[in-house]
Amino acid sequence: MEQQNHHPENEQPAHADSIAENATEAPASSETEQKAETAATPEETIEALRSEVSEMKDRWLRSEAELQNLRSRSKRDLDDARQYAVQKFARDVVEAAENLQRGLAALPPAQEDESDIIKKMREGLETTERSFLSILERHGINRQDPTGQAFDANLHQAMQEQQSSEHAPGYVIQAWTPAWTLKDRLLKPAMVIVANSSSTGQKPE
Repeated sequence: MEQQNHHPENEQPAHADSIAENATEAPASSETEQKAETAATPEETIEALRSEVSEMKDRWLRSEAELQNLRSRSKRDLDDARQYAVQKFARDVVEAAENLQRGLAALPPAQEDESDIIKKMREGLETTERSFLSILERHGINRQDPTGQAFDANLHQAMQEQQSSEHAPGYVIQAWTPAWTLKDRLLKPAMVIVANSSSTGQKPE
């Protein structure tokens, strides 16, 4: 019988396999512990969800506000376009109204013994003017006589200044033409004469 050769270098200690298994299991155990340490608590999860909902709600509210502002601007622009689309035409109509007034002013002063032709002409022009102005007012076109009012650069155009004992400085002595407005927009400024700084009149109460 042949005797088997014994090679001690090929043999591994009995506990080697156990060491290898422990080495293999170590990373898994470490990863589990790390997950346990980083896992959020229920309270933290709820707080994170609340924060996310609050942020989404804030974004939604801002979007709604911006959308409402856009709607308001669009409506305002549309209203302005409709309201002032006839502005150029309104200026021409105002010019016609002023020409009608000039025609009335060109007539001689009313007298008891004036001819029937002049009387009927005056009455006809006055009736026409009243009707014309009424139509303009219904469409938002208004005439303003600034005589005796404080000078307003937004509505009046000063043609000259004069000293007055009846008007306070900066007040309109005379208006050559009235101011015309379409709604709240100026169509044509009034041509006026303004009391200068040497005027001694009192301001109206």
